[in-house]
Amino acid sequence: MSKPIVAIVGRPNVGKSTLFNQIGKKRLSIVDDMPGVTRDRIYMDAVWLDHEFTMIDTGGIEFKGTDKIAGSMRQQARLAMEEADVILFLTDGRAGITAADEEVGRLLRSAKKPVIMAVNKVDSPKQEMDVYEFYNLGLGEPIGISAANALNLGDLLDAVVAAFPATEAEEKDEDEISIAVIGRPNVGKSSLVNALLGEERVIVSDVPGTTRDAIDTHFIDEGTKFRLIDTAGMRRRGKIAEAVERYSVMRSLRAIDRADVVLMLIDASEGITEQDKKIAGYAHESGKGSVIVVNKWDIYPDKHDKSTNRFTDELREELGFLQYAPVLYASALTGQRVNRVTPLVKFVTEQQSMRIQTSVLNELIRDAVSVNPPPMHRGKQLKILFMTQTGICPPKFIIFVNDANLMHFSYLRFIENRLRESYGFEGTPLEFVVRNRDEKEGE
Repeated sequence: MSKPIVAIVGRPNVGKSTLFNQIGKKRLSIVDDMPGVTRDRIYMDAVWLDHEFTMIDTGGIEFKGTDKIAGSMRQQARLAMEEADVILFLTDGRAGITAADEEVGRLLRSAKKPVIMAVNKVDSPKQEMDVYEFYNLGLGEPIGISAANALNLGDLLDAVVAAFPATEAEEKDEDEISIAVIGRPNVGKSSLVNALLGEERVIVSDVPGTTRDAIDTHFIDEGTKFRLIDTAGMRRRGKIAEAVERYSVMRSLRAIDRADVVLMLIDASEGITEQDKKIAGYAHESGKGSVIVVNKWDIYPDKHDKSTNRFTDELREELGFLQYAPVLYASALTGQRVNRVTPLVKFVTEQQSMRIQTSVLNELIRDAVSVNPPPMHRGKQLKILFMTQTGICPPKFIIFVNDANLMHFSYLRFIENRLRESYGFEGTPLEFVVRNRDEKEGE
């Protein structure tokens, strides 16, 4: 089931990014320091009062847009209204209501989505009176906050989660594998879907953005049931306005949340881009299985084993956090290696669901420690007491130690590598929790 999406909208310089980052400082976001994960965040997974949601930092909405596709602030605000579950409209209490605020307010009043209005930069009791002016925008009760000083953020988030739509359990066949096909426009997502299905079920066009929404298609291959989610692509910087680009990301995030395995399409002729890193990073952080599909390999110049190895090396360097993901070189247009996609997805699903007995895991730990003992830190030695697996999809492990503060990320990586060397876990991220010997699950 996809998480609700909260879009922060407003004119430039009202503090949208500050609010976005402040929530991150409150440790509500999923943080991953693995190499290759872009730090230029436009999304953040958050939890407030047991409600999980995804927050999007949309960038500033301006009147004078010069881009022919993006158009004006009106088009951008409408995109926010269409794609988000809740719209967080941020204004500036020091500046008061501006013409841009009024324009956005007129558009949001016609929205069929909940709108929460926050008045930022209210840093002292003296400024609280400035909040009342914003009742004039006709969007309900404004909430005065200070994003920079983290004042009143709790009340704001209370209002946001209270506006979430009622959740309905998504009906899913437990034997069905859900696949999200993701990537930028023109990498061949719709063409791959058509090739997998063997018929023209999705319109294919060379115009970026033709695929408007996620389309679910169910099919059976070699006795296994699959569901394909074809998503609208991510757009390159410079092609359209950044604000519109960020809304297109929402569709991909929803599809990833609903998927078991992600097919990350890379255009062989263009290589890996920052946008590829963003969307692949979200799949990784969400614990989804991943297969990297290098599409348009039929038109890649000078194709031979060495060029394949070079491209794979570049993938591993640029997408360092996806070292575990298998790579398939294919052509959706000619059908080259398309027949390998579903068997590979099925294999990754099996890897995601693998369970290792505790006794076997602890034998692996003993061998690993004997080969490479944990380093000393300030005169103290890390002692690994035992490890157990507590979950699947993705596989989750808890490691009990004498002092969790002594576990360095590099040694945890060493344990992960030994685990993968022994048991594979191809295509799936692994989750590790390090606990002191007297800690219990959930503490």
